[in-house]
Formats: sequence, C-alpha cells, structure tokens
Amino acid sequence: MMTMDMRQLLDSMENTIKLQGRARAEKRAREAEHEQKEFKEKLMRIAASQTELESMARKIKGTEAAVQRDQLMGLMGGF
Repeated sequence: MMTMDMRQLLDSMENTIKLQGRARAEKRAREAEHEQKEFKEKLMRIAASQTELESMARKIKGTEAAVQRDQLMGLMGGF
C-alpha cells in the first residue's frame, strides 16, 4: 500500500512539473508572438515615416528646380 501511495505521489509530482513546463512554454510563445507583432508595427511606422520623408524630399527638390528655372528665365530675359 505504501509503495502505491508513493508511486501516485511521484506520478502526481511528475504531471505537475510537466504542466508547469507546458504553461511556461505557452507563456513564452505568447510573449514572442506579442513582441513579433510590436516589431512589425514599428517596421510599418518606420516605412510610413520613410515614405513621408521621401515625399517631402521630392517636393523640396521640385521647388528648388522651379526656383532655379525661374532664376534662369529671369537671367535669360535680360539678354
């Protein structure tokens, strides 16, 4: 009888340890998924910012080109 009680206790302890390990693994998986989601969101924000900066740079270059063209036209008009 004593051996059977000890066996049940050991089995119970083993199952508890396995369940705890599984719970920790599931928690790590959820955390990794959350971190991956946050990382993707950051990448998307960076890409949006980069697109916005590139658009601003194109506008500035276009404005500079227009100013230079106008200046050249003004110089050419004097000749």
